[in-house]
Amino acid sequence: MSERIVMRTGECLVAGGPPFTAAEPEVVIGELDGPVGTAIATLTGAQAAGHSKVFAILDTDIQVRPVTLMVSKVTVKSTAYTNILMGTVQAAIANGVLDAVRAGDIPKEKANDLGIVCSVWLNPGAATDKNLDHKAQSAL
Repeated sequence: MSERIVMRTGECLVAGGPPFTAAEPEVVIGELDGPVGTAIATLTGAQAAGHSKVFAILDTDIQVRPVTLMVSKVTVKSTAYTNILMGTVQAAIANGVLDAVRAGDIPKEKANDLGIVCSVWLNPGAATDKNLDHKAQSAL
């Protein structure tokens, strides 16, 4: 039986690539019957204009486990930025969670008991750079 994960946190800054590709995710993971589950339920119901919260999905109808709620730290003002956030970034987060389960970093037997909140900052300039390819890739 795996150890109970009440709440753990992590953060990083990914930079140094092409212009406008910097990103900064902050991650909280924990049991759904604890503070992380409460946060997921609260955030899901507390939608705000320009700051949508969505579940990370691997494809149009495949939600990743552990359930992962993606929250934008940037006020979304354009369709181009929305398409990147709700396409490329959403798929990347879902695939990262799946990779962590496959690698054993997140115990597979706890995949239905844990929840993740991933708040992410993506440089808004990414939406205007014509040299960046934003085609979302399916995990399948």
